Amino acid sequence: MAMGTLSRVVRLSSCIGRSRRLIFNSTQRRGIASCIDPAHGLSDEQKEFQKMAFDFAAHEMSPHMAEWDEKEIFPVETMRKAAQLGFGGIYVQPEVGGSGLSRLDTSVIFEALSTGCVSTTAYISIHNMCNWMIDTFGNTEQREKFCPELCTMDKFASYCLTEPGSGSDAASLLTTAKLEGDHYILNGSKAFISGGGDTDVYIVMCRTGGKGPKGISCVVVEKDTPGLSFGKKEKKVGWNSQPTRAVILEDCHVPVTNRLGQEGQGFNIAMRGLNGGRINIASCSLGAAHACVQLARDHLLVRKQFGEALSNNQFLQFKLAEMATKLVASRLLLREAAVALQESRSDAVSLCSMAKLFVTDECFNICNQALQMHGGYGYLKDYAVQQFVRDIRVHQILEGTNEVMRMIIARSLLSESG
Repeated sequence: MAMGTLSRVVRLSSCIGRSRRLIFNSTQRRGIASCIDPAHGLSDEQKEFQKMAFDFAAHEMSPHMAEWDEKEIFPVETMRKAAQLGFGGIYVQPEVGGSGLSRLDTSVIFEALSTGCVSTTAYISIHNMCNWMIDTFGNTEQREKFCPELCTMDKFASYCLTEPGSGSDAASLLTTAKLEGDHYILNGSKAFISGGGDTDVYIVMCRTGGKGPKGISCVVVEKDTPGLSFGKKEKKVGWNSQPTRAVILEDCHVPVTNRLGQEGQGFNIAMRGLNGGRINIASCSLGAAHACVQLARDHLLVRKQFGEALSNNQFLQFKLAEMATKLVASRLLLREAAVALQESRSDAVSLCSMAKLFVTDECFNICNQALQMHGGYGYLKDYAVQQFVRDIRVHQILEGTNEVMRMIIARSLLSESG
């Protein structure tokens, strides 16, 4: 991390308040067990911004996590504070306001932030993906126009690929973009869009050519563009600190100058974004699981049944050991995939898919087991464990379902068998 970014982190950290809700932040009451310490294997620089992310999560996010969920608050000001740490454009280039960090650095940060609020961190991860797409595929004018305000989170971004009739089969999308002079006329709709209606920049995949992936292009649609509207705010099981709406395009006029890359390059741009998105969302699951292992440990140490602490029960000891083992295994696979993506290795796509599949599945199981260990208390909204379970369940569905991840992995194995 650049020294300027680190100094901003240190200055902000010194100003952060100390209030916290103990039930929602009990992971801070005891130290992290060394066998699951997420700092293992990191450089001193990585440990520094990891600590800052953990501190921000504990002091700025965790105390508000339950309220944001219950009242469905989109915490704009908190996210802008995170952006002051460099978290609005983590892997965006510094010349347009980004932090210029690696995919591994990004995973470390999102894991830490998610211990404070998975839902909010997951939105920040989507915002970062959109920002990176403009930075990577946009021209100089586009990068200078959009990226600086996205990095500060003065403006927020949404990713628009999924449609009512095309989820896993994304290449069959129907939203059209007809060229008329120096504008595209967009018609269609996008479903389940995180931030929809509350954000400022929409990265929209649309059909400028024939059927299939080669007919898809990518355009940036700005808020208040005529013809852009939104559906009702969806009521969700989790992810309640970020709004989700349909994005509706009806004769929506978008300048050709807002197209990212060339016509027909959109599907490739979308998939390139999702490779990183899968690492990011798995990192959010990892942070939730890390928090839940510590919540479960603390509960076993203080809760008594049959005259002794639950921590003396060998069955529960074994369950906790399994949870810790799966947590560390998930972290190792995820970080290997992040390095592969950063290095553009030939196995990067498969490893990103493996990481997304394994980490989101296993981390959900960890959180769910932690809830079970809490008994009836785990089902109460006074206890954070239930919110971690609700918030990460969707991670097995979005950024490519885990069934699609299996398809990608199998295809890679079988195509190389000869």
